[in-house]
Amino acid sequence: MKETKKSSRQIDMLNGPLLGKILLFALPVAASSILQQLFNSADVAVVGRFAGSQAMAAVGCNASVTSLLINLFVGLSVGANVVIANYVGQRSTDKVQDVVHTVMTMAILSGIFLLALGFLVARPILTLMNTPEDVIEQAVLYLRIYFLGMPFFMVYNFGSAVLRSIGDTRRPMYALLFSGIINVCLNLFFVILLKMGVAGVGTATAIANLISAGMVVWFLTKEEGIIHLDLRQLKLKKEHVLRVIRIGAPAGLQGMVFSLSNVCIQSAINGFGSAAVAGSAAAVNFEYFTYFMTSSFAQAATTFTSQNFGAGQYKRCKKIAGVSIAGGLVATICMSLVFVLGRDLFLLFYTTDKSVMAYALVRVTHVEIMAFLPVFYEVGAGALRGIGYSMLPAIITLLGSCAFRFVWVYTVFKQIPTFDMLMNVYPVTWIITATAMMGAYFLIQKKVLKTD
Repeated sequence: MKETKKSSRQIDMLNGPLLGKILLFALPVAASSILQQLFNSADVAVVGRFAGSQAMAAVGCNASVTSLLINLFVGLSVGANVVIANYVGQRSTDKVQDVVHTVMTMAILSGIFLLALGFLVARPILTLMNTPEDVIEQAVLYLRIYFLGMPFFMVYNFGSAVLRSIGDTRRPMYALLFSGIINVCLNLFFVILLKMGVAGVGTATAIANLISAGMVVWFLTKEEGIIHLDLRQLKLKKEHVLRVIRIGAPAGLQGMVFSLSNVCIQSAINGFGSAAVAGSAAAVNFEYFTYFMTSSFAQAATTFTSQNFGAGQYKRCKKIAGVSIAGGLVATICMSLVFVLGRDLFLLFYTTDKSVMAYALVRVTHVEIMAFLPVFYEVGAGALRGIGYSMLPAIITLLGSCAFRFVWVYTVFKQIPTFDMLMNVYPVTWIITATAMMGAYFLIQKKVLKTD
């Protein structure tokens, strides 16, 4: 194997203009995330149209639960991306190889753990969330089947992080494009023809995860460059495990606590009944799609910053944050406007129930219209992680978004218990978190990224 050979798909992050390269990195990442979300969107849409509103609510109410349980390990994949990209910037081939085989082993172990955890906590956590009685049995069934695919889900995410560390964002997208098409076809087959309901969409998603994971592993084993994967060399090297955890765990814990706050909000939504649960489940898909555009530029900021920080190019690190924020704002605002202006049409993909539609429209007009705000705190957090500061953005998000969401639900919403007031929690906490994150970024970059 020629370990020093440069992949034809690798982006040179250390030289040349930034905007075009960041777009080349970010847009396929956004497309990949959107395709991944289409797994769940297809689940919601198919059961909503062909199995009824209760089945739709059963699938939709699991979104915050699955995020809560898997975010810690998805955060570790962020750590893997940063560590590998940093060593790439240092041109340390041997260390890159060690980290690749370490993180893929971590992926397999994480997936097995999540599979077991999902089976054990499905009913208790859905019960604690005040899931409506007419929904809970189907919700538990869907969640347990969904978690059968967790080992494959984690292998895909860690493998994609490895590919993205050198700027290869297209092949993860191709994997999800293919598996997403299979997922939709299987959804229709299982639900319409076999009448399997939520069990059918859960099974289809697990199979799709298997396909996307298999493709990413195949890409890595056939890779001739620095990130080549040899399945016979899988191992856990302590120094790299610890470094990945040091960077990735705060990001994962941030995601977990963020999801916990969303579980709290979901519990409040559940109190309005199954129509509200289904309506929120439909509208939240638009927020996911918009957020993925934001997240893609944050990932670009992390990877580009990490490589350039490893190479000692501090002035370029500062430019990366500015370009990523500008690109993220333009892309996110455009996508948000499409969903807000076309809300009546897009919601028809999920439901024709008027009561469900009414709740969905409230969520779109209160939340989606302000969905550009997370660009500031996500890109700021990504840039901080790229220079090794992972705990600080986690703390800021914990206090700015998560803690305040709990406060809002148990104070403001308690005094004015309307669905509209509950939805207002999102833009308010986005503003608080964005202000704090950008302030922290400017203070840290002045200290760490000193240039002559």
